[in-house]
Amino acid sequence: MAEDKDKPEGGPEKDPVSDPANPDNQIDLERQSADSEHAAKIAGEIPERTRPDAPVAPRMRQQSRRKKGLVQEVGSTGHSWDGITEYDNPMPRWWLWTFYATIVWAIGYLIAYPAIPLVNGATQGLLGTSFRKEVAAEIQRFDEANAPIQARMTEVALQDIPDDAELSNYAMNAGGAVFRTWCAQCHGSGAAGAPGYPNLLDNVWLWGGSLEDIHLTIRHGIRDPQDPDTRYSEMPRFGADGLLERQQITQVVDHVLALADLPHSATSAEAGAEVYADFCAACHMDDGTGDRDQGAPDLTDAVWLYGSDRETVTRIVTEGPFGVMPAWSSRLSDADIRAVTAYVHALGGGE
Repeated sequence: MAEDKDKPEGGPEKDPVSDPANPDNQIDLERQSADSEHAAKIAGEIPERTRPDAPVAPRMRQQSRRKKGLVQEVGSTGHSWDGITEYDNPMPRWWLWTFYATIVWAIGYLIAYPAIPLVNGATQGLLGTSFRKEVAAEIQRFDEANAPIQARMTEVALQDIPDDAELSNYAMNAGGAVFRTWCAQCHGSGAAGAPGYPNLLDNVWLWGGSLEDIHLTIRHGIRDPQDPDTRYSEMPRFGADGLLERQQITQVVDHVLALADLPHSATSAEAGAEVYADFCAACHMDDGTGDRDQGAPDLTDAVWLYGSDRETVTRIVTEGPFGVMPAWSSRLSDADIRAVTAYVHALGGGE
């Protein structure tokens, strides 16, 4: 046949792809032979096992100390979180000795100084130290040093304090300290006030802004029930006590807003003018400019103690404010009251 004539003599035809005589196949055959020898070597080094190994949890090791080339494993405290194990390492020597030193110091302090409270008093310690006595001695020393200028502060007239350089300097320092200690809680550290607490920086005063007026207000307070000479005035609770109906309150509120040139209803304000004349003009005056002798505020300016919005003014008319300033005559010395009077007067709003 024609196909038999094409076959080479001497055996079957060889595949050129797998023929070892093909130079292109020499590299692959050498690699396969090396891989086989390497696998056989690895298999021969693995010892035979009679049974499979039990699963073992991963074990964390830490090298803590080296002695003669040996590595000691640090034990665990048993605490483990999120794969992090806490080891029971010893504390550093310097830390331990510092800790022991603080214990010794504390024991020595307990023995030497007042430390342990008792039923009456406390242990005085071997050194006989009394911190209370030391503070009292320091206060006494400063009182004695300031005694001469404090005496002068109480002897001169209030209006003469700003003209005396020494007294004025003392008043600005001592009065400022008194203000920051006793007054800043309500009037603010900068004396700018807050809703319900007057601003002491402007020239708008409910009871007057002269030195004498400020001094009287600080000494006797405003509506302080503990002082018989306190400044006193009280705005009626027109709504809470049923003195005015709700419609009348709305009308008088519109009239008050109109006096201050704030947004209002003209029709309601016109009706509220009659209500204002009957119930409010006695204190706030017919034109709404107020009366300092009664502590009645001016309703025509832009300064409002509690706020100028309709809701706030309605609440004030309905419930009536009753702010109280304590009298300081029983808490501060005459010199301190005069010093803080001069300080407040010099803030910018004094008259």
